[in-house]
Amino acid sequence: MKNYFQNLGKSLMLPVAVLPAAALLMGIGYAIDHEGWGAGNPVAAFFIGAGSSILDFIPILFAVGVAIGMTKAKDGAAAISGLVGYLVITKLLSTDSVANLRHIPVEEVNIAFNGIENVFIGILSGCISAALYNRFSNTKLPDALAFFSGKRLVPILTSLVMLVVSMVMLFVWPVVYSGLLSFGEAISSLGAIGAGVYGFFNRLLIPTGLHHALNNVFWFDVAGINDIKNFWAGTGELGITGRYQAGFFPIMMFGLPAAALAMYHTAKTKRKKQAASLLMAGGIAAFLTGVTEPLEFSFMFLAPALYVVHALLTGISLFVAATFQWTAGFGFSAGLIDFVLSSQLPLANKPLMLVLQGLVFAVIYYVIFRFLIVKFNLKTPGREDDDVVVNEEIAEAGSKDRFGLMAETIYEGLGGDSNVVSVDNCATRLRVEVKDVEAVDQNKIKTTGVPGIKVVGKHSIQVIVGTQVQAVAEEVKKIRKEN
Repeated sequence: MKNYFQNLGKSLMLPVAVLPAAALLMGIGYAIDHEGWGAGNPVAAFFIGAGSSILDFIPILFAVGVAIGMTKAKDGAAAISGLVGYLVITKLLSTDSVANLRHIPVEEVNIAFNGIENVFIGILSGCISAALYNRFSNTKLPDALAFFSGKRLVPILTSLVMLVVSMVMLFVWPVVYSGLLSFGEAISSLGAIGAGVYGFFNRLLIPTGLHHALNNVFWFDVAGINDIKNFWAGTGELGITGRYQAGFFPIMMFGLPAAALAMYHTAKTKRKKQAASLLMAGGIAAFLTGVTEPLEFSFMFLAPALYVVHALLTGISLFVAATFQWTAGFGFSAGLIDFVLSSQLPLANKPLMLVLQGLVFAVIYYVIFRFLIVKFNLKTPGREDDDVVVNEEIAEAGSKDRFGLMAETIYEGLGGDSNVVSVDNCATRLRVEVKDVEAVDQNKIKTTGVPGIKVVGKHSIQVIVGTQVQAVAEEVKKIRKEN
């Protein structure tokens, strides 16, 4: 499971790399016309439109990026499948479609389906399509259906599987969404503690897209709080209205950029330049505009435990700000632009103390992130395991040929006749005795796409192949006989 989420994290790097540019474009446009969002200024509209053209379709970027990244062959057919899966489920679970499926008026459709086009659905579609590609991309159909064999079969299977997933989500999604709304209403009565609990779950739910349900309770008029509108309109209570916004400023302007610095300092030397380009852009976007997705998704799946720490620190930040009644607000997100604008409003209460709090949280983030990354060897950007490119000939071969090619490559990687003493297998592994385990070329073996290699002694090594190990073992034994 850990390896799966690390691979998922790597897969997200492609779409995540696009987000900082979009965030900065949106921030520039919003700074030019923060009241009309471009309605009164064509230059602002130009920048906002350019940025939103990317940010509005983040779920699609993730569906395509995950589908490519999670497949062994990194093939375009997988990307098409990811997109197909996303389009199927979002269309079937759109408000109009749900109303039709359940024979109810559109206005009676659960509000949960208004936000079905979210990041979670994108990632889910990408993961499902990738799994189907890895399993069925080499499938041979009868001659009458040969045109749909192999890669062309995967988008078809993806669309069928997403039909089933959509039916499950039709009943599950409203329950989860409604539960979060009820949860949000319950914690709203807890004062500063409630603000901290909200901050924790706000960050924790971002990977699922369900944080919007929680935000509706505190930021808008679902439960009568309406924190954003009341703060900007000056109709709330000094030191109270804005408590569900203020604590985000220390995190987004200071904490996360400091975390990015820690990740850069702990990156492998040969990857520091690559990590710097991603982390610097993400840090600037978070500080200026409050858009944190580029940074958060850069380590969310690579190091999920670290993301939980980030969510916990966010909750603490909101609790601290609410306890001391330091308030500021945002119309876009908790970045420098909104901080400067909101600090002039009547309900802004000691906003400069949020800067001081932010400096303290910057130190906390840097120290904790750096310690945890080094202590537990977390695979944050720049620290990922060296990628091994899977041999395309093996990836594209049919089952019979693939096992033979895998066996040849594995045997060569083991050192061939000069190093291999004996070969056996269990249910999932090749168990090999060798003269010298140091002579084994593990990277060469990994190009066959095997899930892993385990050294169990000076003369013993196991190649984890999976349930098809018997076929590979037989091919290896043939090679040994022929030699």
